Amino acid sequence: MAFSIFGFSKKAEPAKNQVVEIPLDQIEPNRYQPRQVFDKQGIQELAQTIQEHGLLQPIILREYEPAKYEIIAGERRFRAMKLLNWEKAPAIVEKMNDHETASLALIENLQRAELSSVEEAQAYRRLMDLNHMTQANLAKGMGISQSAVANKLRLLKLIKPVQNAILDGLISERHGRALLPLDADGQRKMLMRVVNEKWTVRQTEDEVARYLGKPVPAEVEAKKETARLASQAANTPQSPAPQPKEQPVHHKSANHKKTTIKKTAHSTNQAHEVINVSDPRIAINTLKDSVKMINEGGLDADMTETTLKNSYKITIKIAKAPAKNKRKHK
Repeated sequence: MAFSIFGFSKKAEPAKNQVVEIPLDQIEPNRYQPRQVFDKQGIQELAQTIQEHGLLQPIILREYEPAKYEIIAGERRFRAMKLLNWEKAPAIVEKMNDHETASLALIENLQRAELSSVEEAQAYRRLMDLNHMTQANLAKGMGISQSAVANKLRLLKLIKPVQNAILDGLISERHGRALLPLDADGQRKMLMRVVNEKWTVRQTEDEVARYLGKPVPAEVEAKKETARLASQAANTPQSPAPQPKEQPVHHKSANHKKTTIKKTAHSTNQAHEVINVSDPRIAINTLKDSVKMINEGGLDADMTETTLKNSYKITIKIAKAPAKNKRKHK
């Protein structure tokens, strides 16, 4: 990473002999710590590892006031040591100003790739504000694409309840992106339904489209898939019908000589094409087409569709044929 692009260099690599013991009650978390949610179980597991193997890497601090230290890197280790009731923490004390401290704290956490998407977006925004950077400069400094930075920053357009839902793991980043086209009121209403009804990302995208009066993605894809299958069927050359097999049937004539009559038999094992259906709307549209064909053929058919929580309920009613059209069996 090009650290110099943030206004400082990575020239001061701390040496091992700089490790000192700092009382835990003199250490404060970093004000620019991007991580807002700490996994309690993860901290307990880290504490157990430290208890068994010791602290393999000291935390990094800076002294912002006499006998007052701020964490630059290692807040999870700091929390684990507090959980173990340690009195002092092995630490490396660096001389840094507020600007350098904030930038390094943000970069150190971003490098660990353990932040949520919202925390990552907030860290990008803070780095840009602290260093007066454009998205392009930030992307260059972080070693990522500008589009990746832009996509993360878009999450900050979500209202706070949606951002908090992502932070708490109630919804995914993709759920949040699906809500971006909505205004604040729409996001709030849709968030409640996403969480309460446990919608998938696809269901969320479909409901947002319906809310905005736009084409529903699932239905659009289903129509395209139906058209593709119809086009494929129309362009597939029809194979010639199998020739009937001749089977000899023997009868005895009046003079007891065998007379052979050739009888045809058609094979019932006709080959058929299997079509994979990836979307339930395709199956529903296929049923609708079938009902339409039945009606055009002269029978009265009706289909009703009900959307349940995790499935679709389809009911098809076909009227019985008139009695006069039925054949009498002797």
